[in-house]
Amino acid sequence: MSEKSKNFDMRIVYENFEIALSKEDDVQLQNYLESFEELNKFFTLIGTVFSFVSNDLKAKMDILYELLKDPENGNHFATTKAMIDYELQNDLLNKKDYTSGARTLLRLHRGLDFIQLFLKKLGDLKDEESTSTACREAYDQTLSKHHTFLIRNGARIAIYTLPTKEVLLKRVCGGEEDIKQALDMLPRTLEVTSSVFQRIENLYSKHKLHELP
Repeated sequence: MSEKSKNFDMRIVYENFEIALSKEDDVQLQNYLESFEELNKFFTLIGTVFSFVSNDLKAKMDILYELLKDPENGNHFATTKAMIDYELQNDLLNKKDYTSGARTLLRLHRGLDFIQLFLKKLGDLKDEESTSTACREAYDQTLSKHHTFLIRNGARIAIYTLPTKEVLLKRVCGGEEDIKQALDMLPRTLEVTSSVFQRIENLYSKHKLHELP
């Protein structure tokens, strides 16, 4: 594996999310997951501070990949809308011994809310500023609402160890050219990420699925 491929690549996030929006009011699941793989790499590269997030997201992605690859029912999971319709029509959301795709995607959806807000705040920082405050604010506004008291406390303590923006970007993106490309692409990436997030948000609101256990 090349050094380049080990680093976080904002372009992969942007391009796959853009393709994921190809159907009106819907999201292509395969491309969504490929973007999410890269976003999760971002947190893996930051270090153990985000292991509580990245490990959980990876497990959820693996479940959705398996549903997509199912030779009999994989076509029902090609898009978010198709998946929700299939599971609702077949009473699968609360079926025992069945791992719901809609419930699994909800966990990623909540993670994406955190990721996009943190990246937005990160983009607004100066190189010498610490990223911990921006991360804590993003976490408190999003993922913390779905975590237990112990997880919230552990996350907030760990977040204080995050470095400055300059150090974090070097750790995640690599060299100066890679950092510049990532920052140049950040506004467009945030825009397409917001569109993906809102489409899924609307579908879950429409079917009252936000409170799935």
